[in-house]
Amino acid sequence: MRRITLPSGESIPVLGQGTWGWGEDPGRRRDEVSALHAGLELGMTLVDTAEMYADGAAEEVLGEALAGRRDEAFVVSKVMPSNASRSGTIAACERSLKRLGTDRIDLYLLHWQGRYPLQDTVAAFQQLVEDGKIRYWGVSNFDHRALADLQDVPGSSGLATDQVLYNLSRRGPEYDLLPWCADHQLPVMAYSPIEQGRILHDTTLNDVAARHSVSAAAAAIAWVLRRDSLCTIPKASSPQHVRDNATALDVELTREDLDALDRAFPPPSGPRPLEML
Repeated sequence: MRRITLPSGESIPVLGQGTWGWGEDPGRRRDEVSALHAGLELGMTLVDTAEMYADGAAEEVLGEALAGRRDEAFVVSKVMPSNASRSGTIAACERSLKRLGTDRIDLYLLHWQGRYPLQDTVAAFQQLVEDGKIRYWGVSNFDHRALADLQDVPGSSGLATDQVLYNLSRRGPEYDLLPWCADHQLPVMAYSPIEQGRILHDTTLNDVAARHSVSAAAAAIAWVLRRDSLCTIPKASSPQHVRDNATALDVELTREDLDALDRAFPPPSGPRPLEML
């Protein structure tokens, strides 16, 4: 498993697992737990969740899946902007810890910027680090201007990552956000690398996948992972889905592949607003 390095010096896998959609259907719970276990066995130990996902039920499923195996995973969760006051962030984290059945979250993110001042949220993150309830903190859905503003907040040097929407059909970050993050040595975590499946029927993507004997999903994930200092967290709802995602790690896209995908999914020629799902 390839890895990227956080500002702290700790490394995490480039390919992890997302849980968006977990916990919504009790009938899928066994498959979701099995998927997590399959990913751990493959080295996909980076696992992302959030208090917003299924109103906390995704965290509960993840907690069940990690029972007795917590030390094998690097757990990421998120606080909703509506809870991101200084006291609200701490209370939200404590609720997430309870649902996850753990004493610490490895990386805790502000899900997107809301009405509360960033200095209050960052102060709460710092308190949570001091109390041992989280190990690192970061943000999600911040464009390069928001990240620049965050630099002026006391304690912002602790920023560990920015988690953003990035895939073949959402290439806006390439114009300004990804270069900004590279210049500031800030790792990027890409969510929805297959655009929730909407890009998987594209003819060019399927041609590229066929040349490498992998699925379109694996080819799309490999495309995201072609960049340095970037990891991604595709959701998988079954062990077979996890194993299919993992084949992306063996794909080395050629110049021909990349040129074809650029024609099918043109890169940005100018700034674009940061998109969210």
